[in-house]
Amino acid sequence: MIVDKTLRVACLGAGYFSQFHFDAWERIEEVELVGIANRNIEKARQTGHPAFAGLEQMLEATSPDLLDIITPPETHLAAIKAALDHGVKAIICQKPFCASLEEARIAVSLAEKAGVPLIVHENFRFQPWYREMARSLAAGEIGDVHQLTFRLRTGDGQGPDAYLSRQPYFQKMERFLVHETAVHWIDTFRFLLGDINAVYADLRKMNPVIAGEDAGYIIFDFDHGVRAIFDGNRHLDHASENTRTTLGEALLEGTTGTITLSGNGALHLRSFGQTKTRTLLEPRDWRGFAGDCVFALQRHVVDGLMGSGPFENTAADYLRVIEVEEAIYRSANEGRKQGV
Repeated sequence: MIVDKTLRVACLGAGYFSQFHFDAWERIEEVELVGIANRNIEKARQTGHPAFAGLEQMLEATSPDLLDIITPPETHLAAIKAALDHGVKAIICQKPFCASLEEARIAVSLAEKAGVPLIVHENFRFQPWYREMARSLAAGEIGDVHQLTFRLRTGDGQGPDAYLSRQPYFQKMERFLVHETAVHWIDTFRFLLGDINAVYADLRKMNPVIAGEDAGYIIFDFDHGVRAIFDGNRHLDHASENTRTTLGEALLEGTTGTITLSGNGALHLRSFGQTKTRTLLEPRDWRGFAGDCVFALQRHVVDGLMGSGPFENTAADYLRVIEVEEAIYRSANEGRKQGV
């Protein structure tokens, strides 16, 4: 726990997605953003915050309370080790978390031995529509849940220039749809429905210019016969002015009602046997990324460090998400259901 009013935060990485981290930190009153490190220091300088070419230099110069790691998975373990060696009090690390399950377990062990909270920046469960779904489930508004379906339709995967304008490294990822994208819903499904018992996956690559899979179906088994379906296709789109608001559409179905998530972030509940719907969440022009979920996650971590309660998405708990991911790839390779 950190009881000081001001939390000194340093960030590693100034790539595309880091802009949402910086914006969120700047809006949290208790935070002072003391440094940005990036191997291309010009990108770090463009943020307007103290810029550094390397992590070690930044850690020594700024002595941050918290390091926010916003770099690719292969950099995570070394960055976590460096932060622990320099005495940081907390670490947030972007997903996909570490380069392998083995590395992730090492990172968790090192942080636990140091007594330092290690949180995975898995922000989709913090999107307002999923928080509202969780509230509705807890209130029993749709009865006994039967299934949850999410249809990923980002519309950005067609042709030789797919992903190049925003995150070009996507083209080179040998594991793509699940490792980079569907992992969000592994975590979100667990948040809404509990732990996952088994998976069945049918994955395929549709764009020949990329290395990994970009479409597929995954069925998740939960307790009491509950199922979830992830239907992902990065070539197709959905009805939304901004397809990156929700990245797709969802149905959460129970014995007394169905909740529908639209591409504009609106949630509607239709009672069983009825045609009219009740609005649970109005669409709005959210600041930041996807319902301002980056801010919500970072606010949650700051509150936890200030003593408000336990953290969600600890790296120790997130190991389960990586185990499920591995089972999905085994299922796709072997063509059969895999227990988790």
